[in-house]
Amino acid sequence: MKKILFILIPMLFIAIGTVSAQKKAVIVADTTVYDFGEIKEEGGIVSCVFKINNAGEAPLVITRVITPCGCTTTEWTKEPIAPGESGEIKVSYNPAGRPGPFTKVLSIYSNGKNGSYALTIRGKVLQ
Repeated sequence: MKKILFILIPMLFIAIGTVSAQKKAVIVADTTVYDFGEIKEEGGIVSCVFKINNAGEAPLVITRVITPCGCTTTEWTKEPIAPGESGEIKVSYNPAGRPGPFTKVLSIYSNGKNGSYALTIRGKVLQ
C-alpha cells in the first residue's frame, strides 16, 4: 500500500501542475458601458465601438454576441485576438419608435470567460 501511495502522490502533483500551467485567453474591455446621452428619434441609427483586449496567454475567440432585441445589432472581430492585442465590437441602436430612456445589456461569449461577458449601452431617445 505504501508503494502505491509513494507512486500516486507525486503523479497527482504533476497532474495538478500541468492543468494549472495551461494557457488561457482572458477577455477585458477598456469600458463596459457606453452612454449615448440624448439622441433624436429622427436622427436614425447610432453606433459605438467597444475595444476588447486579450489579457491572457492564448488567442481569444469571440464566438457570439447576443443582443436583447432587434433594435440592437452588432459586428465584431471574427479572427482570433492574440495575447496582448485587441479587437472591436461595434454596437448599433435604432431609436425609431422607441422614445424614452433605454438600457441594453449585450452578452459576449468567448473562450476567455466561462459564461458571458456583459457590455451595456444606454441613453434617452427624444421625439
